[in-house]
Amino acid sequence: MEPTTQKLIYNFAALADLGEEIANTGDFTEMVRTSLHLLLGTLAIRRGAVVECLPDENQSRCLAIWGLDSGFDSEFTLDPKSRDEFLTLGILALKQDYAPVSLSTFIDRYNTRLLEQGLELVVPMIVRSQLTGLVLLGGKASGQPFVDEDYAIIRAMVRHIGVGIHGRRLLTQVEQRAAENRRLYEDLRAIYRDTVCAFAAAIDIKDKYTQGHSDRVGKYSEVIARELGWPDEEIEGIAIAGYLHDVGKLVVERDIINAPYAIDAKASTELNRHPNAGYEILSPIHHPYADIPLMAKHHHERFDGRGYPDGLEGDQIPLGARIVTLADSFDAMTTDRPYKTRRPFADVIEDLRRNTGKQFDPEVVIAFARALLRELTGEVKERRIMKILGKNYVDPELAVPLVRNLIVELESAKHSAAAIGN
Repeated sequence: MEPTTQKLIYNFAALADLGEEIANTGDFTEMVRTSLHLLLGTLAIRRGAVVECLPDENQSRCLAIWGLDSGFDSEFTLDPKSRDEFLTLGILALKQDYAPVSLSTFIDRYNTRLLEQGLELVVPMIVRSQLTGLVLLGGKASGQPFVDEDYAIIRAMVRHIGVGIHGRRLLTQVEQRAAENRRLYEDLRAIYRDTVCAFAAAIDIKDKYTQGHSDRVGKYSEVIARELGWPDEEIEGIAIAGYLHDVGKLVVERDIINAPYAIDAKASTELNRHPNAGYEILSPIHHPYADIPLMAKHHHERFDGRGYPDGLEGDQIPLGARIVTLADSFDAMTTDRPYKTRRPFADVIEDLRRNTGKQFDPEVVIAFARALLRELTGEVKERRIMKILGKNYVDPELAVPLVRNLIVELESAKHSAAAIGN
């Protein structure tokens, strides 16, 4: 396994554990310090600090520090104007060779002091539209500039720290504890999902041809589960499973993943390791939702038992994995790949018809087709599938009869099979 892959897996597991630690109201100081170390280690940043903005005051205090001089002055004046500016400016870059410097009262006052300490980014922690604190970050040890993917990971992790600080404050307000703890739990769920999305993006970055694939599979899986009537918490879980279904590709050689042609048998065997590898990566992590490792392991099983890695069939395959299988295949058929362009919509519908009961679970295909039909006919306002596919790919006038006929045919076959079984 590549060193960068090992580091990515370790950081993801550590962040999941930290979420559980905050939820269990453990050692607050240790949580902040560990979160800072995780953030710095993820991007190989040399120094940083976490500064809390004291509520109802204009002052701050340092909660954690790493790589800075012991005499580092962490006290800042944060008047109402400075606080309001942080709510709208986002990350402040102190060096113009990284990004345009955002003009603000805070920068005017402290830019020189921060640069002298080797700090280059000021990241506000915003929780419930309030400034909870600031995370101060130095540059990368490599000297390379920050890129968009770095900023996405920084935002997710900084928000994690901010919610932890916010949660500690809530615990001191006994009269609001029940209501506020519920909102804290919702924030932690949102952070977990945001963090998973960030790591899904990291997975897809390894495959330059299919960037965004994991995100789309997560969204398709969510649509299917909702159509099947799953409760909201389980729907969120299946979306997470979709985002992480290809995490095992982190152990596959980049040249195999990015091959601009159909790979040979040897390379195919190597690629086919990724479901089991995904299970091994995800199993040690304490997920808020059950069976996520199994969904990663079995998303290449087939309904007829001819899939891999275990050759499961029918109901032996977890329903979540059957959902992810369809979502994964649908996205593969409707997006460009290195050695083939995406297939015409009519061909995709024909493939679903031909492979239902073979590769795909009939109930799952029917649910997806029903959700798609409602979007095509305008029965629902939220067009989640069509937004991904794009208006230039599907002509609703031509697509509606194709999808409607698919549903009728599959439901008829299902009823016929049920009658024979009885």
